[in-house]
Amino acid sequence: MNILVTGGAGYIGSIVTEQLLKEGHTVVVVDDLSTGHREAVSPDALFREGDFGDTILIHDVISEHKIEAVMHFAGETLVGKSMTDPQAYFQTNVRKGMDFLDTLLENGVRKFIFSSTAAVYGEPISCPISEDHPMRPINAYGESKLMFERILEWYRRAYGILYAAPRYFNAAGATPDYGEYHTPETHLIPLLMQSIVDPSYTFIIHGDDYATPDGTCVRDYVHVLDIAQAHILALHSLDEGSFYGAFNIGSSTGYSVREVLRVMEEVTGKDVRFRVGPRRQGDPAVLVASQERLERELRWQPRFSSLESIIGSAWEWRRRYPQGYVGLRAKPEVVTQE
Repeated sequence: MNILVTGGAGYIGSIVTEQLLKEGHTVVVVDDLSTGHREAVSPDALFREGDFGDTILIHDVISEHKIEAVMHFAGETLVGKSMTDPQAYFQTNVRKGMDFLDTLLENGVRKFIFSSTAAVYGEPISCPISEDHPMRPINAYGESKLMFERILEWYRRAYGILYAAPRYFNAAGATPDYGEYHTPETHLIPLLMQSIVDPSYTFIIHGDDYATPDGTCVRDYVHVLDIAQAHILALHSLDEGSFYGAFNIGSSTGYSVREVLRVMEEVTGKDVRFRVGPRRQGDPAVLVASQERLERELRWQPRFSSLESIIGSAWEWRRRYPQGYVGLRAKPEVVTQE
């Protein structure tokens, strides 16, 4: 299958691209490299630098490469920034997303996997969280993702788009060649590793007064390889017409920040420098997934998502590429418009 991956130079997009290629698909990555890294795109993928909201670019990519399906990872993703600059999130994730979706439909592309988030639920009223849990986002990031999910559902009913919207519960881990490298970095496990390798950096626990066993936030961590497999299973099910809609990707197990910190020290054999700071605006106390729909309908099981496996793979990638993607690999092939 010929698949367009937007945001394929980012963390999850790059690893999904890697796994799609291993399955024998042809992958075209579109990424504006505003937060992604060109070196994160597999050399076996075709690459077009640009904005997914550029309707002319997307039309050309679809036409030139006979695109049959899309995996959409591009967009604004930082929770904290969404609270101070919500306009950017609604412009990119919703308005630009609609332009992108309309261009796909105009060109006959109706298979669509949308990268969503557990942030659509807001503060949970029960755990683990299932897909029918009330959706009350407490940050603009989650609100923008929920708005686009609802757009997709209306487009399914009216225009026949086939879509799935995986809601992530803290993607983590790495493959031997591709890992998590953001600038700035906001995710827990890379920041814990940073506190180990950078003497000038001290990790901050954002609040230790939550209603959790040790006072720190609890999250459900899923290995990025398990996430990639869920995307591929969902895509195959779209082909069969047997699956659509939103679904959780989680492990149904929650770990507090302090628990992750402890396992980081056990796996690496290093001490984590940290201090406790104030809460971060927009952070729910607990987010743990129910994965029952994914298990029941797609026969998915997490294979790599023990906390030890997640941290071990992330640490090995960090040791292999201590400077991240900066200048470490050859540039991927670039496809230019003739």
